[in-house]
Amino acid sequence: MNLITQENIQVGEIANGLPLTIPVYRLKGNGTGPNVYIQANMHGAEVQGNAVIYQLLEKLKRETLASNITLVPYANPIGCNQKSGEFTLGRFDPITGTNWNRMYQNHSALVDGFVAEYQEADIATIKSAFKSRLINATAEILEGPSYALNTGKRIALNLQKLAHQADIVLDLHTGPISAKHLYCPEYAKDSARYFDIEHVLLIPNEFDGAMDEANFCPWWQLSQAYKKAGRDIPVLVEAFTVELGSQEKIDLTEAANDANSILSYLTYKEALQDSHYQPQAITRYACYLDDYLAYYAPMGGMVEYTAALGSHVKAGDTIAKILRMERYLSEQPLNEITLEQDGIAILHFASASVNQGTELYKFFTNYFEL
Repeated sequence: MNLITQENIQVGEIANGLPLTIPVYRLKGNGTGPNVYIQANMHGAEVQGNAVIYQLLEKLKRETLASNITLVPYANPIGCNQKSGEFTLGRFDPITGTNWNRMYQNHSALVDGFVAEYQEADIATIKSAFKSRLINATAEILEGPSYALNTGKRIALNLQKLAHQADIVLDLHTGPISAKHLYCPEYAKDSARYFDIEHVLLIPNEFDGAMDEANFCPWWQLSQAYKKAGRDIPVLVEAFTVELGSQEKIDLTEAANDANSILSYLTYKEALQDSHYQPQAITRYACYLDDYLAYYAPMGGMVEYTAALGSHVKAGDTIAKILRMERYLSEQPLNEITLEQDGIAILHFASASVNQGTELYKFFTNYFEL
């Protein structure tokens, strides 16, 4: 039975002066595998990841670990407590309006100087030294003037400092009402086959502010910079955003399945020894980010979402019906909304009440088997 340790890390202070903390759980392996970091609940309503971390802890304490594994539930203690009536908000900082998951630091400026300094170093030295540089650069910002950091940036940097210690980073999220899907950097698409997730969104190897990008982008850029200097090195870190389904609910049975999926990937990455976890024999569909279609409501009204999540929709199929009762006597009150191209329905808006221009659905288009 593996020992699980807990540390509560302070990530800020609330208005009454008390510390704002997050729990950090750690399991220690034999040191032969990649370090792993997994966090959940950066967005307040996206709570299923906490259940997955619970199930992972239950399973990992009985496994033979090659890797040191760090797990952080309740990654954003402000977001998960942002309530309005019976609903959880917590997608945006209520003070600044910024998405909580767009406040991580871009460390791309570290790359060129590092390559010049470590041009002839071996891979192990490069990995250790660049990882230290990322951690130290993040720490320097945290230890700088307190007035320079808003609440969200301080939380993000504390999480990023933990994540930069790892070789594998998984950020657990959910959609509003959503099918499971995986945000996967294009360079790591082979690894997507080891998660039990049918829908894979291939994103550019570029920084846009999110946790996964904050971790894989510096290493992708490092690999490219070495290539430009005449040397090939692999991308030494992988990071993914794992979308576990819909927000505002916990399903412990499904969380156990999600934990098995993650453990299948970690087995492939040799983080576990003598593991029985293997990917399921399922068909996986991939879509590039440029082909991930956001479909906005063409009119306001009350919506029945008729395209089932994960379903393959054909061009011309009805995806929703919008009811406009205020026009019952003057015009057609029920309007069928169709999709003009083939797609896979991935997620839809959580409410049946929409304004014109509300994002109704997101679809994979021009998709292909992975």
